[in-house]
Amino acid sequence: MNPMRISLALSALLIASPALADSQITVWADATRQPAVKAFETAHPDIKVNLVLDDGSSGASGTFQTKIGLADQAGSGWPDVVFSTQNNDAAWVSKDTNGVQAFAMPLNKGFLDQAFLDGFTPGALDPVTIDGTVYGLRNDLAPVLFWYNKTLLDQFGYSVPKTWEDYQALGDKLAKDHPGYFLGSIGDSFEGPYVYYWGGEAPVFQVKGDTFSSNVTDPNTVKVSNLIDHMLANGSLTQDSIFGAAFVAKADHLVGIPGAAWYSGALFQNPAGVNAKPGQWAAAAPLYWEKGDKVTGNIGGGVWYASSHTQNPDAVKTFLKFVISDNSVAGTGGLPAYKAAADAWLDGQAKSGFYAGDFKGSISTASSTVWNGWGYPNFSPETAWAKIITPGLAAGKKMTDLAADWQKEMQNEAQVVGYNVN
Repeated sequence: MNPMRISLALSALLIASPALADSQITVWADATRQPAVKAFETAHPDIKVNLVLDDGSSGASGTFQTKIGLADQAGSGWPDVVFSTQNNDAAWVSKDTNGVQAFAMPLNKGFLDQAFLDGFTPGALDPVTIDGTVYGLRNDLAPVLFWYNKTLLDQFGYSVPKTWEDYQALGDKLAKDHPGYFLGSIGDSFEGPYVYYWGGEAPVFQVKGDTFSSNVTDPNTVKVSNLIDHMLANGSLTQDSIFGAAFVAKADHLVGIPGAAWYSGALFQNPAGVNAKPGQWAAAAPLYWEKGDKVTGNIGGGVWYASSHTQNPDAVKTFLKFVISDNSVAGTGGLPAYKAAADAWLDGQAKSGFYAGDFKGSISTASSTVWNGWGYPNFSPETAWAKIITPGLAAGKKMTDLAADWQKEMQNEAQVVGYNVN
């Protein structure tokens, strides 16, 4: 027999063998998730993991979709599991693309036990559920709350703001009496859309079926734009990235900042970030407009996807259940999306005494009040923000002047990926 045919026949037998098929899975994940993957390997030495470090589509890079598109074209090379930082990937992983079956495995159609899925915090799976089918598992929740420097507020004699109006007024006081002290940043492409507009119930990023809509002249949108312009003008908001050297250099002048639950570890307890001292910072409930609903925004909260192409379903199930629900790794530094793990994480943070105030109560309030009017289409508002708003503000333009161009860019992106634009 032809040696090549013998080789191919042996390969086919090896692939078909259940014992060998379940021996290894390929996982695409970012560096932050690497410790969780390593912990899984230690806990389950019978399952080998081929970890491929990836950016997780951070900053709306779109690498996940691009790489899957290449695998679709090649007809091979799909990973078994993927981690993404974007909640809107469900819009495309749930659909057949390039003439190939949808990448994501439907998870609540017999693949995972319903009892396990019921363990998620209520609402956690909404962004990855389409027409009743769950296509991904949220790694962590990222609701926005208000973080404040208790030491500085006490020193200055100021109260913790409860509303966006209070927040702006505090910025005015700082600008007048303590110039150089500030209340946050819009220097990254995620803060403006997710913190201020989402939290302000601004209808700039909505989707219904196959229709995308954005309205920068809505009263709620205008309020947010005016707030940003006002605070940039008096210096109480900065345009520095919260992970950049310029921001870190003046972190001792940061009085407060609206931001995600994951700021707790990524920003405040990070030696390369704010590097706060125990008891210095505290968490407060999300800010809201006086005449609006008590809702908030959300910044990320990663998602794990199982591949519909996997040849190792049992290993994939074991992996997903571990990284989602095991208290040692769930949430990977942020607030776990799985409720039992979230409760343990919140209790641990509260008992540590690192944060002043009602840490658990504030984050729990934020988790249950994320505004549901924000959309999850097959693209991100971050790319349009980075293209239009960031350079525009840097050039001295106002948010109110740039809003129409931002809206137009989002509408263009929506049309490119197939949405009707209202």
